[in-house]
Amino acid sequence: MEKSIKLNNGVLIPQPGFGTFMTKDGEEAIQAVRWAVETGYRHIDTAAIYNNEKGVGEGIRQCGVSREELFVTSKVWNSERGYDKTLKAFDKTMNDLGLDYLDLYLIHWPANERQFGKKASKLNQETWRAMEKLYEEGRIKAIGVSNFMPHHIERLIEKATVKPAVNQIEFHPGLLQKECVEFCKEQEITVEAWSPLGRGELIFDELLMGLAEKYGSTVAQLIIRWVMQHDIVPLVKSTKQTRIEENFQVFDFEISSEDMQRIDEMKPVRMGPDPDDADF
Repeated sequence: MEKSIKLNNGVLIPQPGFGTFMTKDGEEAIQAVRWAVETGYRHIDTAAIYNNEKGVGEGIRQCGVSREELFVTSKVWNSERGYDKTLKAFDKTMNDLGLDYLDLYLIHWPANERQFGKKASKLNQETWRAMEKLYEEGRIKAIGVSNFMPHHIERLIEKATVKPAVNQIEFHPGLLQKECVEFCKEQEITVEAWSPLGRGELIFDELLMGLAEKYGSTVAQLIIRWVMQHDIVPLVKSTKQTRIEENFQVFDFEISSEDMQRIDEMKPVRMGPDPDDADF
């Protein structure tokens, strides 16, 4: 299992990624990022709406590893959709992070028809046009989307000159999103998994606990490995040093095809909102 995947523009994205959702700005974010990098993570994921970009940026500066060795992602929030707003939002993100460039910038959620009617696709396209400008200027190494379903992506690329390199979606045992994942793979769009541990609720699943014992792993390690064996990049979050370290130790075992199938067949459950129903 490789520790990086090549995106459709040739950029390498390290895995697993270290997520920072609900990590408090300031010392908690700084320390979490430092521990993650010390452990071996080279991929740090944040977002404007997380309100911790300043702490994440400071953690990056204090981590003792050169900026060039790290892969840093952030996302433009829903209130900043559109061409001009996206450009301004990016400048604020870069100022808060204190960085010269981003490795990956994502549209956090698609504008959907529930909120915007027939204007939704155009709004996504205008946001993407700003992303393309930033990419062409070299301020971002790769651009992508998050929570986009196939129909969102199809309409986006109708007007695009740069195809999304990444789609970050909810993906975990119980939510494989097969149609979306297969579509992305056909389009050479790398899939990232947010909330791969099901917001912690999957840690006590009996099937996963039994399989973890079989492989001599924690349930979290088992799930992270399962995600990676699907050729999907997991984004794992913790603020505890021991768990940060444990969650990176996923390269010394392999889940059998039979056990992969057992996990794949777990009862469907979605933790977050359906992108077409989101009203925020």
